[in-house]
Amino acid sequence: MDWFVRYFIKSALVFLGLGILLGTWLGFSPNAIIYRPAHAHLNLLGFASMFIFGVAYHVIPRFTGNPLHSRRMAEVHWWASNTGLVVLVLGFIFLPWLPGARRAVEAGAVLAAIGAFLFIYNLWRTLDGSGRKPRRDDGAGRKLPMQ
Repeated sequence: MDWFVRYFIKSALVFLGLGILLGTWLGFSPNAIIYRPAHAHLNLLGFASMFIFGVAYHVIPRFTGNPLHSRRMAEVHWWASNTGLVVLVLGFIFLPWLPGARRAVEAGAVLAAIGAFLFIYNLWRTLDGSGRKPRRDDGAGRKLPMQ
């Protein structure tokens, strides 16, 4: 299993735990409702999306028989999505108290979106089989790897 698959799933579990803790606090403290956007993003972007990313990177190449288009792109995706989510959630938490937190929300959202678009592109190309090495015919109908 590639490290980014394992880390997407592990980070999904961490974000699920944080989302549960924040949600529990929201249930006991009505004034904490100002942190609802952080709670929602921890659960949806943090748990649901990260888990989907990890599982998809693991199973799509196996289901299609095509290698992943770009492992490097998946690695960059992990860093962009996780960094973006942490910055985004911290921005939402500090938004009521620090005027500059709006920039953190914006920066985190852009990073998370970049990660998501890397995922879309990488899996699209994987589904198309663009990660395959081209093959040539030896003249007798047998396929040989390109030299």
